[in-house]
Amino acid sequence: MSEDGHEQNGHEHVPSRQRRRFEGISSRAYEHPADRSALVALRKLTGFDTVFKALSGLLPERSLRLLFLSDSVRVSEQQFAHLNDMLRDACYILDLEKVPPMYVTQDPQPNAMCIGLDEPIIVVTTGLVELLDEEEMRAVVGHEVGHALSGHSVYRTILLFLTSLALKVAWIPLGNLAILAIVTALREWFRKSELSADRAGLLVGQDLRASMRGLMKIAGGNHLHEMNVNAFLKQAEEFESGGDLRDSVLKILNVLPRSHPFTTVRAAELKKWAESRDYQRIMDGHYPRRSEDKDTSVTDSFRESAASYASNVKSSKDPLMKLVSDFAGGAGDLGGRVRRGFGGFASSAPRDEPPSGTNGTEQPPSDTPPRD
Repeated sequence: MSEDGHEQNGHEHVPSRQRRRFEGISSRAYEHPADRSALVALRKLTGFDTVFKALSGLLPERSLRLLFLSDSVRVSEQQFAHLNDMLRDACYILDLEKVPPMYVTQDPQPNAMCIGLDEPIIVVTTGLVELLDEEEMRAVVGHEVGHALSGHSVYRTILLFLTSLALKVAWIPLGNLAILAIVTALREWFRKSELSADRAGLLVGQDLRASMRGLMKIAGGNHLHEMNVNAFLKQAEEFESGGDLRDSVLKILNVLPRSHPFTTVRAAELKKWAESRDYQRIMDGHYPRRSEDKDTSVTDSFRESAASYASNVKSSKDPLMKLVSDFAGGAGDLGGRVRRGFGGFASSAPRDEPPSGTNGTEQPPSDTPPRD
């Protein structure tokens, strides 16, 4: 047995290259501020505590575990041994004492999840295993172990159950609305938690290029020779800054039903964090420990999250966020800017006079296709 306890913890297989281990690391080290603030807001949602307590005792978790045990392949030294090595390696690096069970399930859709109330279970699909190479998969396994360390699996399980329940009771107007309100809040939190888990995946893989490749493959399939990281990140910049206020509203509507942020956004967020001082401090061994979690102030965490939101709004290139930032800064003529943002209404002719040159008749449609 080595002095660092490597073999004792069940890590008989060393990583393919040297990686830093983060002994006693707290999930606060990598959690996105929006993850924490969204969870605080979720817990304050009317009725959430009641639903959470009720479902914690009613959810068929034992049935869920038996389902994966009976109809999927459990990762071990005998089955998917390379994934077993990655899982143990990820738990070793993030110092997660108990290695969660991991299953591979037959599904061509690339996906992975960490669920469970009492104890987390990691599930990856065959589509994901076949899509990613070793280093890309290592980042994904680290991503899911990050979910486990943060305790995200509990809320993820409830989200899955409530999403299914909402479909079953869609014919009950008030009941469905109540469930949808909680589902919407859970999805908002979960999208933020994915940004946290992406950071955990980077801490485990310690290879930003592999993390980027994995996200590009999830977006565009196994065609890396046809893709470019810089061009992919440029899409994220164009998505954030392009268009007008109508596009800002459409972005919000498009993301509401999703459990994950858009892939280009995840890539841009992860690259920004990898280049930050916070990431470098963690890599240098300066990070919060789990032993200090009990002394952490909820108020301070919420204040940090609020400051992060304010900073993101201020630096955002999104038209709506820029308008919000200007409003907070006391900018004038906001009404005119809103009208211009929604299609240039401010420059339109008075209602009682037809536009010049049209004789009061409707202009023929433009050849420009309508915006999606």
